[in-house]
Amino acid sequence: MNKKLTTIFALAVACVTAVSQAQETKGDAKAGQGKIAMCIGCHGIPGYQASFPEVHKVPMISGQGERYIAAALNAYKKGERKHPTMRGIADSLTDQDIADVSAYYAAQVREGANLPAKPTREPSVQVAQLLQKGACVSCHGENFAKPIDPSYPKISGQHADYLFVALKSYKADPNNAHLGRSNAVMAGIAKQFTNAELKALAGYIGSLDGELQVVPQSRFR
Repeated sequence: MNKKLTTIFALAVACVTAVSQAQETKGDAKAGQGKIAMCIGCHGIPGYQASFPEVHKVPMISGQGERYIAAALNAYKKGERKHPTMRGIADSLTDQDIADVSAYYAAQVREGANLPAKPTREPSVQVAQLLQKGACVSCHGENFAKPIDPSYPKISGQHADYLFVALKSYKADPNNAHLGRSNAVMAGIAKQFTNAELKALAGYIGSLDGELQVVPQSRFR
């Protein structure tokens, strides 16, 4: 492992420790079901697309890790993730609300999902080299669905266009008031790649089987 990646993973350990210490509120999935009115208008509609910062499918969050969802919402609340709509929603949530909503969505793992240790779809030579360069499996785990810490996301099977937008956001100018994510670990990794390379990575990871899904709401059927 080169010196740059060693530094990145040292930062990752520090971030994990900080999140672990901060995430103490216990979530109640049943209570969370009554707190998702602001979530389902985007995350409860199959194929729903957002238009900021560009047109892309909103991420699948049903089946995502509980602590990752909580970490993401808290990042929007603190401005570490810059997205006007998500910032407004996160600002309206208490710590207990965030814990309950996170527990609710984490419980909705796709039925029958039993992922192998390694992806069944082999990457191209180019993508294999990019995955090795970014050491993606080192944090996101087996099949990119078993992260080494629950505050990291499952990414296999996630919408490829969303993954691409998310990866690019780590390269954004930190002084931009409305766009970007200030995560030192992911910024260090993403900035190693061109946008074309990030798109190739996102396309491959999004093509894999995963535990994530969209659970349609009866009111939208």
